[in-house]
This record gives sequence, structure tokens and C-alpha cells, in this order.
Amino acid sequence: MIMKYSRQRECIIRYLESTTEHPTADTVYSYVRQEFPRISLGTVYRNLNLLTEVGEIKKITAPDGADRFDADKSRHYHVLCTSCGKVSDMMIDDSKINDFHRLAEENYSGTISAHSILFYGTCRDCEIKKTQTN
Repeated sequence: MIMKYSRQRECIIRYLESTTEHPTADTVYSYVRQEFPRISLGTVYRNLNLLTEVGEIKKITAPDGADRFDADKSRHYHVLCTSCGKVSDMMIDDSKINDFHRLAEENYSGTISAHSILFYGTCRDCEIKKTQTN
């Protein structure tokens, strides 16, 4: 799919490439409004969905209902902190992931084309806060 150039879309990509925070659409909207004060939240959502659809960014679906977005297209996974809600990157050796993917294919009667894994845990900051309050 070929997309027409958009300054707003470019601003969204630039922001996502500048952060490791995995922002929500609302956070992206707040950032983009600094440069484009008249942009609507709907426009930001449409652009995020379009960028996800064409593979320019990744959408991380979190159980709290607020999707997060990531411009890092390298093969990596995410951990959701169950205390503060922060989403962090986690790198796993590709050979281990390939084994996991192969195992899924062996145990499914259809075809596995992709996978998405979200790990849950407690981030280091929350663990430190917890030990300091006890």
C-alpha cells in the first residue's frame, strides 16, 4: 500500500522513533498537538492504525484496553508491568523464538503466520518502590 505523504503522519513517526515508552494514542495525540494544534484525536487514531497496517509501527494490545505503539520494528517482545502499567522491550534469542514458533506449528492443524506475546511482571522501579515501603 502506498501512502500519500502527510506532515502529521511524519510527526507521529518521528515521535514514536524518539521514545522507548510505548505511548498510547492519547499520549501521541498530546505530543502531535504541540506541532499541529488543530489535529483531532480521530486523525491520530486513523494514522496510527494506518501505520500499523502498512508495517511502519507495531501496535501492542494491552489488556487494560489502551493500545500502545512502537516504532522499533526489530523482532522483540514486550513486558507489561502489572503495578504501574509501563510497557518495556525485551529481547529474546531468535533461535529460542523460532523453536517456540515451530512448536506452535506442530501443535496446530492450520497454518501459523505470526505470533504476538505480551509478558506480565513487575518493572525494576516498582520492585524498588515495593522494597522501600516494606
